[in-house]
Amino acid sequence: MSGERENVRGSRSRPSRDSSSGPRISSQSVILGRVQPQAPGNRTIYCNDRDANLPVRFKGNSISTTKYNFFTFFPKGMFEQFRRVANCYFLMISILSMTPISPVNPVTNVVPLTLVLLVSLIKEAFEDWKRFQNDMVVNNTLIDVLQDEKWVAVPWKKLQVGDIVRVKQDGFFPADLLFLASTNADGVCYIETANLDGETNLKIRKALERTWDYLTPEKAAEFKGEVQCEQPNNSLYTFTGNLIFQKQTLPLSPNQILLRGCSLRNTEYIVGAVVFTGHETKVMMNSMNVPSKRSTLERKLDKLILALFGTLFMMCLIGAIGSGIFINQKYYYLGLDKGVAAEFNPSNRFVVAALTFFTLITLYSTVIPISLYVSIEMIKFIQSTQFINKDLHMYHAETNTPALARTSNLNEELGQVEYIFSDKTGTLTRNLMEFFKCSIGGEVYGSGVTEIEKGAAQRNGIKIQELRKSATAIQEKGFNFDDHRLMRGAWRNEPNSDTCKEFFRCLAICHTVLPEGDESPEKITYQAASPDEAALVTAAKNFGFFFYRRTHTMIHVRESCVEKMGKIQDVAYEILNVLEFNSTRKRQSVVCRYPNGRLVLYCKGADTVIYERLASGNDDLKKVNRAHLEQFGSAGLRTLCLAYRELSPETYESWNEKFIQAKSSLRGRETKLDEVAELIEKDLILIGSTAIEDKLQEGVPACIETLSRAGIKVWVLTGDQMGTAINIAYACNLINNEMKQFIISSETDAIREVENRGDQVEIACFIKEEVKKQLKKCLEEAQHYLHSAPGPKLTLVIDGKCLMYALDPTLRVMLLNLSLNCTSVVCCRVSPLQKAQVTSMVKKGARKITLSIGDGANDVSMIQAAHIGIGISGLEGMQAVMASDFAIAQFRYLTDLLLVHGRWSYLRICKVIAYFFYKNLTFTLTQFWFTFQTGFSGQRFYDDWFQSLYNVIFTALPVIIVGLFDKDVSASLSKRYPELYKEGIRDAFFKWRVVVTWACFSVYQSLVFYHFAITSSASGKNSSGRMLGQWDISTMAFTCVVITVNLRLLMICNSITRWHYISVGGSILAWFMFIFVYSVLRENVFFVIYVLMSTFYFYLTVLLVPIVALFGDFIYLGIQRWFFPYDYQIVQEIHRHELDDNTSAGSLEVGRQRTAQEEGNPLPREISRHTGFAFDSPGFESFFAAQLGIYAPQKAWDVARRASMKSKPKMPQRN
Repeated sequence: MSGERENVRGSRSRPSRDSSSGPRISSQSVILGRVQPQAPGNRTIYCNDRDANLPVRFKGNSISTTKYNFFTFFPKGMFEQFRRVANCYFLMISILSMTPISPVNPVTNVVPLTLVLLVSLIKEAFEDWKRFQNDMVVNNTLIDVLQDEKWVAVPWKKLQVGDIVRVKQDGFFPADLLFLASTNADGVCYIETANLDGETNLKIRKALERTWDYLTPEKAAEFKGEVQCEQPNNSLYTFTGNLIFQKQTLPLSPNQILLRGCSLRNTEYIVGAVVFTGHETKVMMNSMNVPSKRSTLERKLDKLILALFGTLFMMCLIGAIGSGIFINQKYYYLGLDKGVAAEFNPSNRFVVAALTFFTLITLYSTVIPISLYVSIEMIKFIQSTQFINKDLHMYHAETNTPALARTSNLNEELGQVEYIFSDKTGTLTRNLMEFFKCSIGGEVYGSGVTEIEKGAAQRNGIKIQELRKSATAIQEKGFNFDDHRLMRGAWRNEPNSDTCKEFFRCLAICHTVLPEGDESPEKITYQAASPDEAALVTAAKNFGFFFYRRTHTMIHVRESCVEKMGKIQDVAYEILNVLEFNSTRKRQSVVCRYPNGRLVLYCKGADTVIYERLASGNDDLKKVNRAHLEQFGSAGLRTLCLAYRELSPETYESWNEKFIQAKSSLRGRETKLDEVAELIEKDLILIGSTAIEDKLQEGVPACIETLSRAGIKVWVLTGDQMGTAINIAYACNLINNEMKQFIISSETDAIREVENRGDQVEIACFIKEEVKKQLKKCLEEAQHYLHSAPGPKLTLVIDGKCLMYALDPTLRVMLLNLSLNCTSVVCCRVSPLQKAQVTSMVKKGARKITLSIGDGANDVSMIQAAHIGIGISGLEGMQAVMASDFAIAQFRYLTDLLLVHGRWSYLRICKVIAYFFYKNLTFTLTQFWFTFQTGFSGQRFYDDWFQSLYNVIFTALPVIIVGLFDKDVSASLSKRYPELYKEGIRDAFFKWRVVVTWACFSVYQSLVFYHFAITSSASGKNSSGRMLGQWDISTMAFTCVVITVNLRLLMICNSITRWHYISVGGSILAWFMFIFVYSVLRENVFFVIYVLMSTFYFYLTVLLVPIVALFGDFIYLGIQRWFFPYDYQIVQEIHRHELDDNTSAGSLEVGRQRTAQEEGNPLPREISRHTGFAFDSPGFESFFAAQLGIYAPQKAWDVARRASMKSKPKMPQRN
């Protein structure tokens, strides 16, 4: 642990092994040759002795991040492809097409499937090849290894466990190393863990004092130690082991371990011994993929595919039954005599029906499109890489951070989110901490006013005057404190000056901060694990306790005005132990020795854990400080309590022995250390508390208000105390004074009284019962408010202790019902596990689309639990980003990500799926109608290649263009009318009603294609006077199908670009070019197109059939738009004469506030200046009423009347 004094004890059971110690003695068992058996729970490593390690067969240091190798690529790749049900279906169809019962050429089914699989495999191979190249670069990087008393450069991949290596400054550690020696004084080195967790703050690591001398190759060659340590695991921040060296056992901690992937900084070079290599290193054991997530729409697509399977089955069943009935010897001209094939033998109708069933499966196989998945994947990939990643509206210039879509599977899911779970610190706030106020000995210091206080005063109609800074005020990063009573040594004149001195020393000593740069207050910089720690040390500096140097065992502080005004003295405090902060302990302690021998434990942490460990007595100070904490919390400040304890040498030595034993334990070390810490972190004396301000991110309140109008409910899950969380919620517009608040807190007199008695069983039972009563009471009130006419919006605030009991299976349903009735929920004092539990509760219990957003490692479980995980690229490292599906730099970018990209993606994918369903069903049904005229024999209507290329070429490109470029309204209008987003939450565009509507038009159009083609050609003759044959009719019908389905696509487009015209025109042209060439080469359709184009019937059919086929769609779309418009269609009508503005200038109007006149009218009676015509339609009125939360029913005839009115286009104004 950082700054910890090294303690050494003799080993009773593990004799050392060095060059003169003779045979190696097992630390746990008898000797077997030179090799000790490896215990299941730990491993033994012989440093600087390859021969001893060889029989154990440790893994090599070569790594591979590829999915495949030369032998596994084909089988594993094919397995991945055939995990998709659709590909298995097409494989079955291809196999059936090779049988004699198939009416189609097997090539026409095998080739498209082969192409799809080939493209997918090539993509997989290309991505894997890039991984392989990266692996080669890493594996062949050179590192200095000790061989024959000299450093020899060898590739990383040749490193072995136990090797001694040298890593130079700015170099990366090639494996997990045991830190032995450093060129820095006191055996310390500085490392950067950015590749591990994204944090750029330097961390300190220290070698054991007994190994400091092994720095030169000659000296390092003498090092012969035995490492007993844990087996490889993926815990980045823990390590349990002992170094047995020179007949002594030295405990090892994470501070002696240098992990692969980290880099060396501010150190000339270090020497280390390899402990874990290759895939057993901690970073490689953490390199697992984010849990696979499938979008809700994709799961619904599976149901649609199953529905198509059902449709196919019914079509084939009808054909099979018809075949069994139709087949009869009376049709003598069919030659159904003895010796006929089984599929046409009238004497066994069941066999005929069964064989016809399989025949028709191959014939109707196009009902399920083979190119659907490929097209959707392509569309999603381009949407994420070209549109989301390159959106300048989500680019953060200050940090040079663009948005990043780490997966393309969930694009459309962004358009259906109903619940957002957000962290507070670093997500809603900036995570730029400033020391703002403090309470010392029961007195509050600091005169500033926070943003939260200003917002609260504004809500109450109070005007706050800006306070002028005093002459003693100091402004620097991390310090925004102003109070002349403490600055420049004035604290000496305070009545509690001794307490002030302890307060400042606690700030200057109790931390793990590293100083960098010149040892002067103006030039020094602090590298801290968190911005809070840096702010506290900076505050100590400005109060006259300047921490400027840290060594292995000492902290140096330059203290001003301690003994008398103006006197400066450098004091070195010996750091004996550091009890580090973690999410369970919620506190940090340091045991230090003053130069005069005084032993003191300084402790800082959350108020709940500090108060539990205070000595009895001094109740007045505790009560006053608790009031100050609540005051700070209501101002939105982050608080910590500071305390200390005087230690006698006997007490410390007794405790330190237990600490050393716990630290040397190979099993359960962390638990034992926590238990030992409890023994000394008690009977503390309260010094005071600190209050740090974390300001809101820019645009957060406006973003949350916009998301709320979009029908999205935002929940805040934070570790802060309740007062801070509530005030942040107020500042974010998450809570307002008009809302009814339900507060479930463990900070009640009744609960405190039970807690003071100390019976843990009684406490648990009492709190659970209290929570149950509160939940029941709140739920009854909520239901009463919901059933009352204009009831207020509801909000729930609950703390972590109550939440722990509320998440119990017996109370979870009640909590869920109450939460779902609330507009917003604030959970405070929650642990990372509780964040994930709340997210899972709503995800599984409410079956709504959830999104979690956070910036720290403590948010990872919450991010992975939700349908969509968003990582903020913030100051708490990159672990949240690495676990997320999408990454953005600021919370406010959620508006663009959800309301623009998410809604567009949802709308586009819905259209793509529905259109694929329509065009394939339409095409297949024409073949189905033909079956009735062929005696259900399975005779094909179209040529094989017509059928194969229909999806691949003739209708492929236009649907991709729609999936990429179609948009109902511009980005600026999407944000101006966030209510449009509710259509995605309701899943309005992919309901079964929509699918059935498309299916009805497929049936209608297929009947038109087939019967018009048959009827129009019944009396038709070609130029030679011959009647048109089957291939003439089918080619004519296919031409109509290609033209119609491509034109139908244009009818569903909300915006048409040149790419739409090019793709549609190009697809129709591709058909004609193909048939011109193909009819020359193919025997059955020889010169068909030339014969058809010589007749009048062809041109008449090609002109009239698409018009008749699309006439029904035209009527339906018109009626739907006039009488039953979607919300986006109303917005289109309002802004139909505006230019499509998707530029940054256009997005400025998103933030337009309603004028006072608009605020006064509940329903706007006149359209905005953008439309150019009066506005009095109840149909439009209902849309705006919904925006304002007022119910006004639509009247369809008024919408139709308004939509049919003519208005002049708006003329551009002249300057």
